[in-house]
Amino acid sequence: MNPLEKHKTLLFGEDMTFAILDGASIPGLLTKLYELQPEHVCLYRGELEPDLAEVAPYLVNVIVDSEFSDWLMKDGWGQHWGIWGTSRANLQSLHQHFRRLMIVQSPEGEPLYFRFYDPRVLRTFLLTCEGEELQQMFGAGVESFRMEGDEPSEVVRFRYVDGALVRTAEALV
Repeated sequence: MNPLEKHKTLLFGEDMTFAILDGASIPGLLTKLYELQPEHVCLYRGELEPDLAEVAPYLVNVIVDSEFSDWLMKDGWGQHWGIWGTSRANLQSLHQHFRRLMIVQSPEGEPLYFRFYDPRVLRTFLLTCEGEELQQMFGAGVESFRMEGDEPSEVVRFRYVDGALVRTAEALV
Protein backbone atom coordinates (compact mmCIF):
# COMPACT_ATOMS: atom_id res chain seq x y z
CA MET A 1 0.00 0.00 0.00
CA ASN A 2 1.46 3.38 -0.97
CA PRO A 3 1.78 6.09 1.73
CA LEU A 4 -1.20 8.14 0.49
CA GLU A 5 -3.49 5.09 0.55
CA LYS A 6 -2.33 4.18 4.08
CA HIS A 7 -2.99 7.79 5.12
CA LYS A 8 -6.53 7.53 3.77
CA THR A 9 -7.25 4.30 5.64
CA LEU A 10 -6.14 5.94 8.90
CA LEU A 11 -8.02 9.24 8.45
CA PHE A 12 -11.30 8.25 6.85
CA GLY A 13 -13.96 6.24 8.63
CA GLU A 14 -17.27 4.67 7.74
CA ASP A 15 -19.12 7.79 8.90
CA MET A 16 -18.71 11.31 7.58
CA THR A 17 -15.12 12.54 7.78
CA PHE A 18 -14.61 16.16 8.72
CA ALA A 19 -11.68 18.46 9.30
CA ILE A 20 -11.47 21.64 11.32
CA LEU A 21 -8.82 23.75 9.64
CA ASP A 22 -7.02 26.77 11.05
CA GLY A 23 -6.92 29.60 8.52
CA ALA A 24 -4.18 31.27 10.58
CA SER A 25 -1.91 28.27 9.93
CA ILE A 26 -2.80 27.57 6.30
CA PRO A 27 -1.64 30.03 3.66
CA GLY A 28 -4.34 30.34 1.00
CA LEU A 29 -6.98 28.22 2.76
CA LEU A 30 -9.87 30.41 1.58
CA THR A 31 -8.62 30.24 -1.98
CA LYS A 32 -8.51 26.42 -1.80
CA LEU A 33 -11.98 26.27 -0.26
CA TYR A 34 -13.44 28.44 -3.03
CA GLU A 35 -11.42 26.78 -5.78
CA LEU A 36 -12.06 23.12 -4.85
CA GLN A 37 -15.49 23.72 -3.25
CA PRO A 38 -15.70 21.14 -0.46
CA GLU A 39 -18.76 21.62 1.73
CA HIS A 40 -17.54 23.94 4.51
CA VAL A 41 -18.63 26.50 7.09
CA CYS A 42 -16.72 29.03 9.17
CA LEU A 43 -16.76 28.49 12.93
CA TYR A 44 -16.83 32.26 13.53
CA ARG A 45 -20.26 33.83 13.50
CA GLY A 46 -21.55 36.40 11.04
CA GLU A 47 -20.14 38.33 8.12
CA LEU A 48 -16.37 38.57 8.56
CA GLU A 49 -13.97 41.23 7.41
CA PRO A 50 -11.61 39.76 4.78
CA ASP A 51 -8.59 39.78 7.12
CA LEU A 52 -10.49 37.86 9.81
CA ALA A 53 -11.99 35.43 7.26
CA GLU A 54 -8.44 34.51 6.17
CA VAL A 55 -7.42 33.41 9.68
CA ALA A 56 -10.71 31.89 10.89
CA PRO A 57 -11.24 28.18 11.58
CA TYR A 58 -13.35 26.24 9.05
CA LEU A 59 -15.28 23.00 9.44
CA VAL A 60 -15.03 20.99 6.22
CA ASN A 61 -16.75 17.82 5.01
CA VAL A 62 -13.75 15.93 3.62
CA ILE A 63 -14.46 13.42 0.87
CA VAL A 64 -12.00 10.59 0.29
CA ASP A 65 -10.28 10.63 -3.11
CA SER A 66 -11.02 14.31 -3.67
CA GLU A 67 -8.54 16.91 -4.79
CA PHE A 68 -9.13 18.78 -1.52
CA SER A 69 -8.42 15.76 0.72
CA ASP A 70 -5.32 14.88 -1.28
CA TRP A 71 -4.07 18.47 -0.90
CA LEU A 72 -4.65 18.37 2.88
CA MET A 73 -2.80 15.08 3.28
CA LYS A 74 0.12 15.92 0.96
CA ASP A 75 0.75 19.56 1.88
CA GLY A 76 -0.76 19.93 5.35
CA TRP A 77 0.08 16.78 7.26
CA GLY A 78 2.72 17.57 9.88
CA GLN A 79 2.10 21.32 9.56
CA HIS A 80 -0.50 21.63 12.39
CA TRP A 81 -3.17 22.76 9.94
CA GLY A 82 -6.01 21.26 11.94
CA ILE A 83 -7.72 18.12 13.14
CA TRP A 84 -9.71 15.39 11.42
CA GLY A 85 -12.61 13.39 12.75
CA THR A 86 -15.53 11.14 11.98
CA SER A 87 -19.16 11.58 12.94
CA ARG A 88 -22.65 10.26 12.36
CA ALA A 89 -23.92 13.85 12.39
CA ASN A 90 -24.28 16.22 9.46
CA LEU A 91 -22.15 19.33 8.95
CA GLN A 92 -24.78 21.68 10.43
CA SER A 93 -25.01 19.71 13.69
CA LEU A 94 -21.23 19.56 13.94
CA HIS A 95 -21.03 23.29 13.25
CA GLN A 96 -23.34 24.05 16.17
CA HIS A 97 -21.46 21.64 18.42
CA PHE A 98 -17.99 22.98 17.66
CA ARG A 99 -19.09 26.60 17.92
CA ARG A 100 -20.05 25.91 21.55
CA LEU A 101 -16.48 24.74 22.24
CA MET A 102 -14.81 27.87 20.85
CA ILE A 103 -14.99 30.03 23.98
CA VAL A 104 -13.81 28.93 27.43
CA GLN A 105 -13.39 30.80 30.70
CA SER A 106 -10.05 31.54 32.29
CA PRO A 107 -9.67 30.86 36.03
CA GLU A 108 -10.41 34.57 36.48
CA GLY A 109 -13.67 34.22 34.53
CA GLU A 110 -12.44 35.94 31.37
CA PRO A 111 -13.63 34.52 28.03
CA LEU A 112 -10.83 33.04 25.90
CA TYR A 113 -10.75 31.45 22.46
CA PHE A 114 -10.03 27.72 22.72
CA ARG A 115 -7.96 26.61 19.75
CA PHE A 116 -8.96 22.95 20.11
CA TYR A 117 -8.56 22.54 16.34
CA ASP A 118 -4.76 22.77 16.68
CA PRO A 119 -3.63 19.13 16.91
CA ARG A 120 -0.92 20.05 19.45
CA VAL A 121 -3.61 21.52 21.72
CA LEU A 122 -6.22 18.78 21.30
CA ARG A 123 -3.73 15.90 21.81
CA THR A 124 -2.76 17.36 25.17
CA PHE A 125 -6.20 18.57 26.24
CA LEU A 126 -8.07 15.32 25.64
CA LEU A 127 -5.65 13.43 27.87
CA THR A 128 -6.59 15.73 30.78
CA CYS A 129 -10.36 15.37 30.31
CA GLU A 130 -12.73 13.24 32.34
CA GLY A 131 -16.45 12.48 32.40
CA GLU A 132 -18.46 15.54 31.45
CA GLU A 133 -15.58 17.19 29.56
CA LEU A 134 -15.20 14.12 27.35
CA GLN A 135 -18.95 13.97 26.78
CA GLN A 136 -18.85 17.62 25.77
CA MET A 137 -15.95 17.17 23.33
CA PHE A 138 -17.49 14.07 21.74
CA GLY A 139 -21.01 15.52 21.56
CA ALA A 140 -23.06 15.77 18.34
CA GLY A 141 -22.20 12.24 17.31
CA VAL A 142 -18.42 12.69 17.07
CA GLU A 143 -17.05 9.16 16.72
CA SER A 144 -13.36 10.05 16.71
CA PHE A 145 -10.76 12.78 16.46
CA ARG A 146 -7.72 12.03 14.30
CA MET A 147 -4.56 14.04 13.98
CA GLU A 148 -0.83 13.99 13.49
CA GLY A 149 1.13 12.79 16.49
CA ASP A 150 4.17 14.45 18.02
CA GLU A 151 5.91 12.96 15.01
CA PRO A 152 4.14 13.59 11.68
CA SER A 153 4.74 9.95 10.72
CA GLU A 154 2.07 8.96 13.25
CA VAL A 155 -1.73 9.21 13.11
CA VAL A 156 -3.28 9.51 16.57
CA ARG A 157 -6.95 8.65 17.06
CA PHE A 158 -9.07 9.47 20.10
CA ARG A 159 -12.45 7.84 20.74
CA TYR A 160 -14.87 8.01 23.65
CA VAL A 161 -15.91 4.43 24.48
CA ASP A 162 -18.02 3.36 27.46
CA GLY A 163 -17.27 6.58 29.35
CA ALA A 164 -13.53 6.48 28.79
CA LEU A 165 -11.06 8.04 26.37
CA VAL A 166 -9.31 5.56 24.10
CA ARG A 167 -6.12 6.73 22.38
CA THR A 168 -4.49 4.73 19.60
CA ALA A 169 -1.60 5.60 17.32
CA GLU A 170 -0.43 4.08 14.09
CA ALA A 171 2.56 4.80 11.88
CA LEU A 172 1.98 6.07 8.37
CA VAL A 173 4.89 4.07 6.97
